[in-house]
Amino acid sequence: MQKNPVILIVDDQPQNVELLEAYLMPHGYKIFTASSGVEALNTLIEHPVDLILLDVMMPNMSGFEVTRRIRLNDDLKLLPIILVTALHDTEDRVKGIEAGCDDFISKPLDKNELLSRVRSLLKVKAYNDLKSNYQKELVLEVAKRTKELEYALEQIEKASLETIHRLSIASEYKDKETGDHIKRISLYSAALARHMGLDKRSVESILYASPMHDLGKIGIPDRILLKPGKLDAKEWEKMKQHTVIGAKILKDSETTFIKMGEIIALTHHEKWDGSGYPNALKGTEIPIAGRITAIVDVFDALLSKRPYKKAFSLEKTLAIINEGRGTHFDPEVVDAFFAIQDEILAIRIGCKNFLS
Repeated sequence: MQKNPVILIVDDQPQNVELLEAYLMPHGYKIFTASSGVEALNTLIEHPVDLILLDVMMPNMSGFEVTRRIRLNDDLKLLPIILVTALHDTEDRVKGIEAGCDDFISKPLDKNELLSRVRSLLKVKAYNDLKSNYQKELVLEVAKRTKELEYALEQIEKASLETIHRLSIASEYKDKETGDHIKRISLYSAALARHMGLDKRSVESILYASPMHDLGKIGIPDRILLKPGKLDAKEWEKMKQHTVIGAKILKDSETTFIKMGEIIALTHHEKWDGSGYPNALKGTEIPIAGRITAIVDVFDALLSKRPYKKAFSLEKTLAIINEGRGTHFDPEVVDAFFAIQDEILAIRIGCKNFLS
């Protein structure tokens, strides 16, 4: 049900207020009154108003000044203001327009003219309110739809990441230890990337892409992958191809995580001194994600039991990592690794919440 329009009558003369009330109230308008500019401004703070009938000649604060102050409020810039005045000079009317009024009505008042001007400006007010409400509703609807879209994208991303994780596990399903290994690699890599100052998106990409570092092992025969002893030269060359196979599987994706996975799969066995594989990259030719994954991969592998070796002690593992500074590993990455050694060890002990 549409509410009755609210009109504020501002005049320091009670008889003028009573006359305006007598003209307006029979037509269903709700009336507030004020006898000064200050009282009028206070009323606007306390009550929503659809139109103001404002006397010009008032003590302390004229109608012109009241109008100017009202227009300083962004919420009241479109509130219709009719100046009620005995002034007829063009200069005074220009002054009223400059102050921000919408219309004038001259004293002595003509009832029909008053009602006509009031109705006209209330229609304008109703239109402006409708447009404003539509814009507000549109903003709310856009915000709602955006939130829904963000949630949908979040769910898609979660599903994609779960697929990545399960695919990574599938590549190493024959060995429970290596299945846990990829979980730890993910958290180690992200912690190291974060400490080295990589941006949030890069850290997130490394977190979700690093589990795919050994995806190419899918293409390595079991007789090589699970051999309990040392690989011969031919077998070793075949094993090294898991980097290339993994990169080929992940190649040409438009997804950020998959692109990062391709880089990590291909480069996590490259060495700082250029003696790594498959492309003998050297120094900063190796992408930072590959350099980060390289050190945590070796760290976790040394501490883990494999078909071809027993688990090394923590002391021996850390010594090997340190010895590889500047040869196997990027010196800055090694320094960062030891700077967060406690965090790395905590992940090793309590890696339970992967992709949570």
